[in-house]
Amino acid sequence: MLQISRKFEYGLHAVTFLASKARDRVVTVKEIADEIGFSQEFLSKAMQSLKKSGIVYSVQGVKGGYKLAKDPRDITLADIALAIEGEPHLVRCGIRPADCEISSSCQHRGAMSKLQHNIQELLASTPVSSLLHESDQ
Repeated sequence: MLQISRKFEYGLHAVTFLASKARDRVVTVKEIADEIGFSQEFLSKAMQSLKKSGIVYSVQGVKGGYKLAKDPRDITLADIALAIEGEPHLVRCGIRPADCEISSSCQHRGAMSKLQHNIQELLASTPVSSLLHESDQ
């Protein structure tokens, strides 16, 4: 049924990993990948998307890596999803109704739109900082 993409999962774990470290600490992709157990190559792609969106920034050089560009309270799951996946949609017609051959007669469009809206609201109301303590519960 509904499942987040692997790239979103990697990005989310990377952001929470960075958020759990000291604000001034630069962390390499290798360190994140090794700690979490993810593919370094695939994680690098997620990090580039996060960088492009302004969630993280990179520090060049021998001691280079990534740091959060914002406070974890100011980064939501919706921000990460948008950076990684682009505009959210559950069904084809969510972005381009013309891509669906039954859009004019579809009985489910309203329900899917409402579901998408509810999911987006949940993502937008969940800051990364709230995930830092969830493993303690």
